[in-house]
Order: sequence, then C-alpha cells, then structure tokens
Amino acid sequence: MPAFEYSALNSQGKTKKGVLEGDSVRQISHQLKSESLVPLEIIEITRRQNHKKKHVLFAKRGISTAQLAIMTRQLATMIRSGSPVEGALTAVIQQTSQARVKNTLMAIRSRVREGFSLASAMDEFPHIFPHLYRATVASGEQSGKLDFVLGRMADHVEHSQALHSKIMLAMVYPLVLTFVALLVTVVLLTYVVPKVIQVFEDIDQTLPGITLFLIALSDFLRNFGLYIALFIVIAVSVFNFLLRTESFKYRWHSLVLKIPGIAHLVKGMNTAIFARTFSILAGSGVNALGAMRISAGVMTNIRMKKAVLDASERVREGAAISPALEQSNCFPPMTIYLIASGESSGNLVEMLEHAANSQEKEFETIISTMMGLFEPLLIVVMGAVVLFIVVAILLPIFQLNQLVGA
Repeated sequence: MPAFEYSALNSQGKTKKGVLEGDSVRQISHQLKSESLVPLEIIEITRRQNHKKKHVLFAKRGISTAQLAIMTRQLATMIRSGSPVEGALTAVIQQTSQARVKNTLMAIRSRVREGFSLASAMDEFPHIFPHLYRATVASGEQSGKLDFVLGRMADHVEHSQALHSKIMLAMVYPLVLTFVALLVTVVLLTYVVPKVIQVFEDIDQTLPGITLFLIALSDFLRNFGLYIALFIVIAVSVFNFLLRTESFKYRWHSLVLKIPGIAHLVKGMNTAIFARTFSILAGSGVNALGAMRISAGVMTNIRMKKAVLDASERVREGAAISPALEQSNCFPPMTIYLIASGESSGNLVEMLEHAANSQEKEFETIISTMMGLFEPLLIVVMGAVVLFIVVAILLPIFQLNQLVGA
C-alpha cells in the first residue's frame, strides 16, 4: 500500500502531522475522521518528493550522508540476519527517529509490498538514493548478495562522509582567518587611516611617497569599494549562471585540468571517486561496461567524465580498460598501471581499491600540506600589510619631529 503524509486538526484545534499507509487518499481521510481528526492535506509521499524536486533549482539530497550511512548499515545487518526485505525495512522504520527517513522508508516498503524490487522502489527517490546506490542494490538483488552489497555501500558512504568532513575541517580555519584578515584591512583603510591622515592636512609638509600611496588607496576604497563589491557579486553570479550550460562548464573544467597545481588535485580527486565507485560496482557483480558508465556519472569534472564515457565505448568495441583510459591523458600513470595489473591478474576490484586508497591519501596529504602552509603565510602577509600602514602613518610624524628639532 502507498504511504501518505497528512496534516489534520484535532479536537483542540491543533495541527497534527504524520504518515499513514492506505490504498487511497479517501481511505486515509476516513481513517483520520474515525480518530476525530479533520484532514487538511493528504499527499502520497512519492508524488510529494517528486513534486518538490521539479520546483527546486538546486535539488539537494533529502537526508544527510550520515543518515543514509546509518540506514544502509541497519538494512545490511537486518538482511544478513535472515530478515526479508520488507521485515528489514519495518525494523529500520521502528528504529529511526528521523521523520524524513521514516517517511521515505515507509514509501519504499509500500512499493516492496506491491511486488517491486528494493532497487525499483528506491528509483522513486533519486534525490535520496543516487544512481550508484540504486545500481549497486539492483546488482545485489540479482546476485542474491544484497546484505554484502549494502554493507559495502555503507562503508562507501561512511568513508565519503569522513573524507568530506576532514576536508571541511581543514578548510574552516583558513577561510575564517582570510575573512577576518580582509575585514581588518578594509576597516583600517576605509575608517582608521582617513582619521589619522587628517592630522597632516593642515601641515604644510611634503608627505613621503608611501604615505601618499596609502592615502590614494584609502580614497579609492572609500569611493569605489561598494562598486567593487557589487562587481564581484555580479561576476560570481554570472559565472555560476554560465556553469549551468554544458558547453561553458565543459570548457571551464577542461581549463581547470591545465592549471598547474590545481589540475593535479582535481585529477586526483576525480580518479579516486572513479576508482572507488568502479570497485564497488565491479565487486557487486555489475559488468565492467556498466560500471564504467555509472562511475563516470558520479565524477565532478565534466572533461574527465567524458573521458571515461569515451573509454567505455572503446571497451565496448573490445579494448582493454587500462589502454582505453590511458588515451585520455586524464588519469595518473599509477592508476593506469594498477588497473592494467588488475586486468592481467584477475584482481581488478582489489587493484581499483588500491588505486582509490592511493589517490585519496595523496589528496588528503596535499590538502593538509597546503592548509598548513597557508595559515602562517596569511599571518605573514597580514603582518606586512599592518606594518606598511603603520610605517606610512609614522614616517611623516618622524619627519615633522626632525623639522621641529632643527
């Protein structure tokens, strides 16, 4: 039976919300009235979610990555213990306290009761379960290893969450420090410096070049600062708008792969995503061609995504995976070597995992090193800016004292 989300008024006039299962909206309405509730809105959960997705410009996952990992782990545990899919879903529904997770699982359970497979039921919620997740579950159902596949998927989601959290924590302090440094500099130049410079206005004295430059810079920021900020906002907005077009996005992503330093990071991150996803799918029973195409779909760089899709066409025509990927010049030589080794030895899944681990560790090391160097560098730059302002202000005062002493 489908699951419906409702809102209704009780006898005290308060709104009550919840989820019920039934054959139709009319049945849910009768059930609510029998409980002395006045129905206000009854919406089938699946339709509600799809309706929302169509009207949201940037569709976000309905549940957090952490919630998805917990839910996946619980499903894997229940199925491994011998519970049927419907029973496992019921157990997880009873254990979770998150309303959105519970509503989604109830809708999925309703589809399973109607005879749909778990993967087909999850297809109703593409904003919650990505293509990789649903393809892996489908392969697990077909091979009879659903508990194993869900366990691997839970590991993957947890690992992705941990990596994302680690990167975010490493970037928070430098970003805050940069914002504070810029704010302090702007305040000094637009408010403090003009107040101090007023002391020299009535003095008939030739000011040093460094002081004149500071005055000109301060006047420029006060006169055009708002226009500069507005220009930056407009430029960022236009850039984000252009990124929604496939042609501009492809050219931009291709350019990123040519920038020294940044290209290495982008290639490493996308290679790790590709190798990790490929290993999960291949280990779950998905054929190599399908695994390559699904893995391409989760990559963030459009140029590298196209390279994988082009390689999959060459594989379809009979080529091996490693030389097909090597032709694009987008993947690190070590990754190509590991894939080639896996193909020749028959341990492709294991080699893909090694490649993913290697790229992820290298990516984390580079990020940690960059952040470690950035913090002291920013402090030095900020100190130099403050020193420049102080010297520009004090130098005329020292010259004035020398003139008075003479």
